[in-house]
Amino acid sequence: MATVEKTEGGELSRRELLRAGTAGAVGLATVGGSVALVRPNQADTQEQQIVRGGQEHVHAMGTSGDIDTSLYDPAVHLESFDRGRTSPLPDGRTLREYEITAVDRTIEVAPGVNFDAWTYNGTVPGPTLRCTEGDSLRVNFTNAGSHPHTIHFHGIHAGNMDGVFEIVDPGDTFRYEFDALPAGVQLYHCHAAPLKRHIHKGLYGGFIIDPRDRILEPARELVMVMNGFDTNYDGENEVYAVNSVAFHFQRHPIQLRVGELVRIYLVNMTEFDLVNSIHVHGTFFKYWRTGTRPDHYDYTDTVMLCQGERGMIEMTFEHPGRFMFHAHQSEFAELGWMGLFEVHG
Repeated sequence: MATVEKTEGGELSRRELLRAGTAGAVGLATVGGSVALVRPNQADTQEQQIVRGGQEHVHAMGTSGDIDTSLYDPAVHLESFDRGRTSPLPDGRTLREYEITAVDRTIEVAPGVNFDAWTYNGTVPGPTLRCTEGDSLRVNFTNAGSHPHTIHFHGIHAGNMDGVFEIVDPGDTFRYEFDALPAGVQLYHCHAAPLKRHIHKGLYGGFIIDPRDRILEPARELVMVMNGFDTNYDGENEVYAVNSVAFHFQRHPIQLRVGELVRIYLVNMTEFDLVNSIHVHGTFFKYWRTGTRPDHYDYTDTVMLCQGERGMIEMTFEHPGRFMFHAHQSEFAELGWMGLFEVHG
């Protein structure tokens, strides 16, 4: 059986978890409401073997068990886009109308590890809103939570639609109306004070504005929101992830095909850390910062982002196999921000 260890007082900080993880396989469990270290038995370790190039290597990081995906599935969120209710306008443009509700909800950020979140529409991240450049947007916001909230959209809009001073108290509603500008990878989040608490608790999501006069090449499109969770309220994250669940895409690799064009909309909403990053094994990718300049991209395999930074990645894999993607801060990777692409020939 797996054994659980914790520090005096029942809490295990991320630094202690990291140090313990360097000696063996690492998992996460809850002990008295805190994240604790799990040392898998030999059978658990063998199940995590990864075959690369005919050689077997034991990957000694991961979690035991799985989350309840009936409440939230990171893989479903990966490819879900809310395009709103659409209707034509007299000027030929499209009106898109969205419904967003803030609600308090306990979410599972690792198997058996719960986090008391503030959410948009019940999930962290909130729904990925998608529209076309120049569309007229109407976002009906209801605050069903226990604290005042707002929605601040990154982009171009009027001052009274900025989601900073228009505080929405519990039980109240507000309608945001603005045009979708500029095209690119945007985001939205709560801007009520204290800002770091409202963001860290989970009030954020992706906001994709497709270009009107430029058609993107058909691709497998994925939304990855990088985030972290302070599960013991010490001002440091104990769990890191993409789309909120530690090691989920390691346990459930993303299935791709050799030569398939993959487009990732990448957003960093990690609180308490200055930067986050993504590194993809086995290939290089094109990276458009914010996705606003089609003529300007980097060709690399690693990018770093501050909170609120985002961009668009396009890549293909030339070889079949299992390829990691993870934060290139080792601490983040060892505490959950790690996954796999499983590429088929």
